[in-house]
Parts: sequence; C-alpha cells; structure tokens
Amino acid sequence: MLSHDSDAPAIELRGLTKRFGSTVALDHVDLVVAPGVVFGFLGRNGAGKTTALRLLSGLARPTEGTARVLGHDVAHAAEHVRARIGFLPDVPGFYPWMTAREYLEFAGRLFGLDVATIDSRATALLEMAGLAGVTTQIGGFSRGMKQRLGIAQALINAPRLLMLDEPTSALDPIGRREVLEMIASLRGRTTVFFSTHILADVERVCDAVAILERGRIVASAPIAELTSRASANRLIVELEREEDVAGVAVRLEGRAWLLSLETNDRVLRVSVSDLDAAQRDLPGAIAAAGAALRRFEIEEASLEDVFVGLVGEGVR
Repeated sequence: MLSHDSDAPAIELRGLTKRFGSTVALDHVDLVVAPGVVFGFLGRNGAGKTTALRLLSGLARPTEGTARVLGHDVAHAAEHVRARIGFLPDVPGFYPWMTAREYLEFAGRLFGLDVATIDSRATALLEMAGLAGVTTQIGGFSRGMKQRLGIAQALINAPRLLMLDEPTSALDPIGRREVLEMIASLRGRTTVFFSTHILADVERVCDAVAILERGRIVASAPIAELTSRASANRLIVELEREEDVAGVAVRLEGRAWLLSLETNDRVLRVSVSDLDAAQRDLPGAIAAAGAALRRFEIEEASLEDVFVGLVGEGVR
C-alpha cells in the first residue's frame, strides 16, 4: 500500500519547459497527479510525452520550471527520487540469456535489497506478471511477456510512483489486454503514470487523464468529468416522421443557444451553448412544427470525442 509519510502529490509540474535549441518540446506545463490513481498522459506521437517522463525521472533537466515527484524537486534530488520510483521506457532493454527471475533478482541487487526481500518480491511480482514458473530465457519471450516483465522489474523496489512510457504501443490485442490488466491491478497500491497515444487504453484503465498537444496541457481531469463536459452541450432529438425534421430545423435557426445542427433521417443532433435554454425551447419548436417527439436525450461523449474536440484528429 501507499506510504503515509507524505501528503504531497505523486507528481507536481509548475511551468515545466524544455527546449532543444529552437524547438520547444514542453511549454510551461502545469500538472498535479494525486497519489494512488492510474493516470493517463495522452497525446499524439511527438507531443512531448517522453520528454516529460525523462524530466520526471531525472534523466534530463528542465529549461525552466519545476518537476516535483513525491514532494521532491527532481532537479535537486534526482537520486532520492529515482530510489522511490519505478520506470519503464518505451523500448526497454533486457539481457536475453537471463530468466525472468534472474532478471528481477539482478534489478533487486542494483537497488541494494537484501536476499530475502529480493526473493519474496520476485516471487510475488512474477505471479502478478503471469510469469511464475516460466524458466525460458528472456530471449524467447513474446513482446507482451517482456512488457509484463518490464513492469515487474520497475516494481521490484516497491516504488510509490510507477512511470510507464507507451507500455502497450507495440503489442498485439492479447498482449495489450494482459499489460492493461496488470496496470489496473496496481490501482491504490502505487500511483501509475503512463504515457500513451492509444485512447482505448486510457478509457479502459485510467481514473484521470491529461491531454498534451504540442508541448502544452490542453485538459486535465478525471475521465468521467471530461466526457461529462463534452456531453453537456450535445442533444439527440428523434422525431416520429422524417418529413418533420426540416420544419423543426427551420424553427431552431437563430436561437441564441444553438451552436450547430446536423440531421440524419428522423434524427437531429444539436450542439448547444446553454443546455437549460435548449431543453426549454426545443419542445415548443417541435410542437410549432406539428411534429411528434420520439426521443430526446443528452448524447454521451467518449474520450475520443473529447480529444478530437480539443486537438483534432490523429489519435486512436
């Protein structure tokens, strides 16, 4: 379980900026990640996600701003931070001649753990990773097995924060499911912060998400809150007869709350700026057109709708 020696956020970024010459990889990023959650760091390829993870793990230094991990400024306490986090890069390296247990034992020795602790943690982590009893050398592992072993290795020091860079991007559907199930199983036991460009992965396992676009955070909130915001301004109106749609659409033109209107067969999809006003006016417009209402509901948005609304097409 989480250590209670600090109430600090797992991650706190303030004005974090990283430039490479004239290229701005991160542009004054502000972000707070609460302890114990599974947090998705979502963005297109090249948005700046890997750069942020390198700064958080102390593998690079910011141009401006601060990155605090578990209450410590990474720029001034990198060794202290690295001892308390787990990190899996986007392309992890393995010694192919080792077995999974040998690899975990080796990682444990690098952290200076005693033999008994290494043995008990390796046993538990191999079980969690679905690799208990596997004696094959790592060179014979599938990509999914390697990713699960990589996560297990990143947990050998019992970190309070686990950071994963694109952990499912190169996996087949079965391997992806296995890795996501492993990530989900860590909820409440440690904070998980993982970058990805795959929307479905975030929707499946994350409690909250930050969306990064061109080095800037464009949204950060619990997923339910983000989708609720997007849903709050879209309505579905289904009429009994297709021929009534045009008449209702004409009566909605010019309404102050109307943002956009799409029609398809008997259905009008209405985007609004004021939900309460729309809910009051729509029934009257339908009645004035002599139409009969079959269905009237708020359209439920997906994370993809939110993403496309904020940054456009390009991520799935």
